[in-house]
Amino acid sequence: MAEREVSYVWVDDPKGLRDAVTSISSATRLGVDTEADSRHHYPEKTCLIQIVASNRVFIIDPLADIDVGALREMFERPDVEKIFHGADFDLRGLNRDWGFELQGVYDTNTGARFAGLERFGYAALIEDLLGPVIAKDQRLQRSDWSKRPLTEAALEYAAADVVYLGGVRDAIDERVAKLGRSAWVTEELERLEQIRYTPPDPDSAFVSVRGSHKLDGRGLSVLKALWDLRETEARKLDRPTAFVISAEALVAIATEPEVDLADVKGLGQQTRRRLGSAIARAVKAGLAADPLKRPPGRAPFRPRPSAQEADRLTKLKEWRIAEGEKLSMDPSLLWPMRSLERLAREPEKFDEELESPEIRRWQRGEFQAAVRGTLG
Repeated sequence: MAEREVSYVWVDDPKGLRDAVTSISSATRLGVDTEADSRHHYPEKTCLIQIVASNRVFIIDPLADIDVGALREMFERPDVEKIFHGADFDLRGLNRDWGFELQGVYDTNTGARFAGLERFGYAALIEDLLGPVIAKDQRLQRSDWSKRPLTEAALEYAAADVVYLGGVRDAIDERVAKLGRSAWVTEELERLEQIRYTPPDPDSAFVSVRGSHKLDGRGLSVLKALWDLRETEARKLDRPTAFVISAEALVAIATEPEVDLADVKGLGQQTRRRLGSAIARAVKAGLAADPLKRPPGRAPFRPRPSAQEADRLTKLKEWRIAEGEKLSMDPSLLWPMRSLERLAREPEKFDEELESPEIRRWQRGEFQAAVRGTLG
């Protein structure tokens, strides 16, 4: 089947937005996608909102002088289905930039994972379920969506991202229903609707740098100072943090503060010339500060499991893998690993574990007997 020809309405003024809102107001479902500029700017922002309703595609320019808040009613109405693919990114961006708290969300990526399918990417789902082969242009995927004017090719690419959402959603829903997993997907979508943007904590975000777990208190103090410098420079330059100083370079300097910057891998000559003095000041400040304690992780420290605990966990993992193969599902969907680890340590707390917020209703209904039986 040939790729569908895509037409769209570009919306970048108040009248155009009013017309778009009027046009979609009678729809019972919308296909929605967004484009952001995280590859090119910092902090990132939503640069396009694509909406398809009754086969009409609207590409809304939130960088124009328009009130995107006009979309709130439709986005937050639970009786109007909003179909996304990979909704978590879009939901966070819409919440971050306008405070939207979407209801009536359907995510084709989530649904596909319960439908016995092998491929979950959007282009793959279109091909496997509907037939058209969509060529994904890597250059357009990585576009700076904040640039104006956008090319015709970029706009057609953005429009194409929503035109198949309804068809993919219906095909997935049919498969899920035949497998008797509709309630499973519904609960996952309910959880997805709770996603909100949470800004990084400036006092602890620095420990998210890959490799920081190896640092002692002094190293963490230096890393914190370097992180703050990078944040300031990234905002000043409006460039992603990785383009200012790489994570690898941050950790290398924090590990060996006396290192010659010319010897730091990933720290180019241009960066050394522009930021060398600032880096030296940050290192000095980090060394002068009190050593930092690593912020506590989400999971409390646990001692090394006993042989009996390790054996129970192995059996639980084997059960989950076998069940996943039988159901043609990712085993990680069937029961949370952290819950299995807790049960392996304290199987006598099984009933208490069932009340954990990590455990879904559908998981309790379908698998609690099997998990209990595996524990023995």
